[in-house]
Amino acid sequence: MYAIFRALGKQFRVEKGQTLRVPLMTEEPGAKVTFGEVLLASDGDTVRAGQPLVKGAAVEAEVVGHGKDRKITIFKFKRRKNYRRKQGHRQRFTEVRVTDVKVG
Repeated sequence: MYAIFRALGKQFRVEKGQTLRVPLMTEEPGAKVTFGEVLLASDGDTVRAGQPLVKGAAVEAEVVGHGKDRKITIFKFKRRKNYRRKQGHRQRFTEVRVTDVKVG
């Protein structure tokens, strides 16, 4: 049983019990969240695709915690112009554990 849902501008494929990282959310750790924009849902035998959403389908999850991803380095350089810029960035995320996948 799995579902593909849309949340916070991205799409995710999840199964029950899976832990995944989504872009930063405002919910506190331990809070329950429901993602209602399910694009595709499967119960193992049949696959239901929405146009654009599957009616009655939802993904329920629990917020595990927040964190920061690994650091990436941005380096800009123009030769012979004495131009160099070095910048780092760490993307923040929310880790959620899927507790239930409702096919609808």
